[in-house]
Amino acid sequence: MTDIIDELHWRGLIALSTDEQALRAALAAGPVTYYCGFDPTAPSLHMGNLVQLLTMRRLQDAGHRPLALVGGATGLIGDPKMTGERTLNAPDIVAGWVERIRRQIEPLLDFSGPNAATMVNNLDWTAGLSAIDFLRDIGKHFRVGRMLSKESVSARLNSEQGISFTEFSYQILQGMDFLELKRRYGCILQTGGSDQWGNLTSGVDLIHRVEQESVHALATPLITKADGTKFGKTEGGTVWLDPEMTSPYAFFQFWLNSDDRDVINYLKVFTFRTADEIGELEKELAERPAARTAQRALARDVTTLVHGAEETERVEAAAQALFGFGTLQDLDARTLGAALAETGAPRVETGDELPTYVELFVQSGLVPSRSAARRALAEGGAYVNNTRLDPGTDPEARPSHDDLLHGRWLVLRRGKRTVGGVELA
Repeated sequence: MTDIIDELHWRGLIALSTDEQALRAALAAGPVTYYCGFDPTAPSLHMGNLVQLLTMRRLQDAGHRPLALVGGATGLIGDPKMTGERTLNAPDIVAGWVERIRRQIEPLLDFSGPNAATMVNNLDWTAGLSAIDFLRDIGKHFRVGRMLSKESVSARLNSEQGISFTEFSYQILQGMDFLELKRRYGCILQTGGSDQWGNLTSGVDLIHRVEQESVHALATPLITKADGTKFGKTEGGTVWLDPEMTSPYAFFQFWLNSDDRDVINYLKVFTFRTADEIGELEKELAERPAARTAQRALARDVTTLVHGAEETERVEAAAQALFGFGTLQDLDARTLGAALAETGAPRVETGDELPTYVELFVQSGLVPSRSAARRALAEGGAYVNNTRLDPGTDPEARPSHDDLLHGRWLVLRRGKRTVGGVELA
């Protein structure tokens, strides 16, 4: 595909556009400077943000110039949520989150070369702006009736919580960002999620009123799951890009566990594999679904993009080792701990003497009772640190402290597929 709009359509990444044919012509004539904004309303970006970052990278790879805006100003307010008023965070907290998010964005865009990305912060042009100047120079161009019609605003107006003037004014600030970036960098395109469409078009309308020029907005669809559950969520909560908030192991497992009905769509959205490569994976999925080749390719690609190739190798090695196909002793403490956390390994308080094997299997949740633990041991189906316990082992025997991995963990397995573990303290 030589046309970036055609590629974005094939990948399912265009939900809305202000004027697609005009945008297609502008991109063909290019290069086009475009931007996407990321508000620091949390310490980390999440999966929805990753859709935007990878869309930005596709446009950059097609020869266009990205501006990554981290909203040091808008992050102090937050765009309106459907569910209620946002908690306003202190300026020093938001400033810290700005730096964390900048570091997450940097590896995903190219900041060198003829179409190098530029990082911008809207606090640079709002911090010194007085309320009077803001109202006179920007606010006068917005019509309240149009602002009230925005979906996020109208939904809140009809709710019990209502909406504060602070959140109501968010779309004005985002519109001002687009105007400022056009003046400073010649930016003529803003991208974002379809749930942000009202805010995206605020900037388009403002520039038309102030500069008498037409610019563009392009929105990606919200990613959904075939089973109806929310994308980017697990039982443990949101899947974050920050490795301290979602471990690389848990991140890898999130993609590896993708439903067969979703995985091809995810490959299009979240990887840079070609149509031919994805077509081969789709064929493999149809012929040998149990092999989960497509899911494994997806997990490897996205984990490598976000956390790097070395981290991906570590988490794959951990997954293999947990099921007896690798050496547990070679795993670093952080990766092993994250892997066991995904199995639900409990923390077991011990004294100088470790629990018996029977107690350990019960406490890990791998068996429902002491009698079931004795039976697993007698049948040769009990493993500790990938070593099978001899069926003749005394059920009341105990592991030694030397058996503890990194002085803390024991990996337990019942049979070939049921893995658990305990953290001993």
